[in-house]
Amino acid sequence: RLWEALVVVLIVDSIGTVLMWLFEDDARRSQIHNVWDAFFFTTVQLLTVSSQMTNPVTTPGRIVDIALEVVALFIVTGIAGAFASFFLVLGADERPPS
Repeated sequence: RLWEALVVVLIVDSIGTVLMWLFEDDARRSQIHNVWDAFFFTTVQLLTVSSQMTNPVTTPGRIVDIALEVVALFIVTGIAGAFASFFLVLGADERPPS
């Protein structure tokens, strides 16, 4: 399941990068000027829900940003749940029979 989550993150990161670049590249006051900037912004949003870059300035960019944060929330909680489940099962397997 961890690999599935990683693949989903990579797909979301790729789609988010392209969308942020398309929406923010030519916008006035945007700090996203190339694909690398869009990739950096998208990846940081998925990992930390904050960035040293300013918020998107276009409405579509803001919508993508909110979607990235919502997806990040579910991915982080899903990965935490997968780890918890793994350790619970591991602990149950090591208990001596009653």
